[in-house]
Amino acid sequence: MSARFPVARPRRLRRTAGLRRLTAETSVPPGSLVLPLFVKEGLAEPQPVASMPGVLQHTRDSLRKAASEAVRAGVGGLMLFGIPAAKDARGSAADDPAGIIQLALRDLAAEVGDDTVLFADLCLCEYTDHGHCGVLTDDNDVDNDATLARYAAVARAQAEAGAHVVAPSGMMDGQVGAIRSALDQAGYPQVAVCAYSAKYASAFYGPFRDAAEGAPQFGDRSGYQQDPGAAREALREVELDLTEGADIVMVKPALAYLDIIRRVADTVTVPVAAYQVSGEYAMLEAAAANGWLDRDRAIMETLTAIRRAGADIILTYWAAEVARRLG
Repeated sequence: MSARFPVARPRRLRRTAGLRRLTAETSVPPGSLVLPLFVKEGLAEPQPVASMPGVLQHTRDSLRKAASEAVRAGVGGLMLFGIPAAKDARGSAADDPAGIIQLALRDLAAEVGDDTVLFADLCLCEYTDHGHCGVLTDDNDVDNDATLARYAAVARAQAEAGAHVVAPSGMMDGQVGAIRSALDQAGYPQVAVCAYSAKYASAFYGPFRDAAEGAPQFGDRSGYQQDPGAAREALREVELDLTEGADIVMVKPALAYLDIIRRVADTVTVPVAAYQVSGEYAMLEAAAANGWLDRDRAIMETLTAIRRAGADIILTYWAAEVARRLG
């Protein structure tokens, strides 16, 4: 430094809102935000998710409306989760051409087209009757390699329905390679893969399981999702996914894993996504509802922290609201 107090006064650049805005190191562009959306087969009208105030399970009609509003607000993308009317052990509805996720993707492709980016979550937990992310063995373990075949089929179905990006979240070994190969062989080399590379076995997923109706019916997902204490393993998972052809890598959850986001961002040359998950959303909304914090400031502070940590893309349930505010 060339000067010290009283010549050096950093507060000069914090004195007004205009100065703070002009010299801001980190900002949250609306186009960096992705809005997760849930669509449920058989609904007559949208249903509120009790543990996530303001979040809905959509009908196909209300999904189109919500998607259009979000795109007009300026969000960068939409992440779609489907909830079928019937589930089975292999998650057959996930790759059914007439399944809810494929129908909804076609709806949104027609409604918003290339005005946004359509992400499709590629997992089986919403579609299986046991709630796990893959096919089970006879002793109720998740069969990694048999699950890869299912993921490949789902990727092809989602690409055919209009997904721009498929997003495998099951944390199976080899999932990105299996999906990339399936897409290329099926004639969809242009469809990108956003890998949930560092997805932790987190307590912050609870409300999501209400929204997606995909809670495990026995056990948990610690055998395939990462342990919260692991850091180097996240980098290994990212490296493997990139070797297999991932175009984007993701860290999930976001706030409890800002250090992982930073380490990944410092390591890779592809976009880094972070998912501000349902528990992060729910706890802030609950605290704000009790008057314990300033809701709007807290939302922006958390999003800024995730960007500052190195995320290029943020999945957040506040995406449309924040995009409107920033726009």
